[in-house]
Amino acid sequence: MRSRSSLFAQSLTGTGLTAWVAIAVFPFFWMFLISFRAPVDAFSSTPTFFAPMTLENFRHIWIEDGFWRFGINTAIVTLSTIAISLTIGCLAGYALARYRGSLGFWLLVGALVFRALPHVVLLTAYKPTFYELGIWSRYETLIIVLVAINQPFTIWMLRAFFVSIPRELDEAAMTDGCSRWKAFRLVIVPVMWPGIITAGLFSFLLAYNDFLIASQLMNGEMTTMTASLGNYMGQNKSMERLMHGIAGAVSVTIPIIVLIFIFQRQIVAGMTAGAVKG
Repeated sequence: MRSRSSLFAQSLTGTGLTAWVAIAVFPFFWMFLISFRAPVDAFSSTPTFFAPMTLENFRHIWIEDGFWRFGINTAIVTLSTIAISLTIGCLAGYALARYRGSLGFWLLVGALVFRALPHVVLLTAYKPTFYELGIWSRYETLIIVLVAINQPFTIWMLRAFFVSIPRELDEAAMTDGCSRWKAFRLVIVPVMWPGIITAGLFSFLLAYNDFLIASQLMNGEMTTMTASLGNYMGQNKSMERLMHGIAGAVSVTIPIIVLIFIFQRQIVAGMTAGAVKG
């Protein structure tokens, strides 16, 4: 009886997971499929599976609309946000993980409160200031805001990873003649790579997927790919314009999928390590 009930439970679980994956993946699959179709084929009653394929939507958005410029903007903003967030996050996370006083706890609580605030609340304070300083619609403007929003979460995550590393590792390195900084750089950081990659991926997703902040602080050719997709959506947009936007959405989605497949092992290892003593 137990083996039958166990087999039934496994079958039911497998069926449920398969159904959930199918429901979750279908919108992305359909978006990818119709991005290679002409508007008349994508929204016709005829099954889209048998319609002819075309790269016209991608050609139009990348070449005629200059979507590649938004790609460059996205790369600059995203890579800068990741580099700054990880640098500050590693140093602050390590210091808070090794700090024994109560001040570290209250600093983390303050960072968590700041992270919990809605982004639009922060935007109302940032935007007038940037206007007055004359630095609106510039790379550094968007990078500063994204780092400020992302930094508390990065510090929390990296601190959890550093806590899982025994203090004896630092002490052994310093006993062998390393300074605190050298022990951190040569001994602790190599052990932390899975955690750093995990935190880096979350920083990437925040900066790469941001729509609200980028659409409000950047203008024209300075905006990012995700924010620029808003120009293709709306009730007054033509079907051709909408199809170009779908091609842009597919172009935005592909790098995320590729990165997750490349770093899947490091992400799992990093999240598991952070959950042990976090």
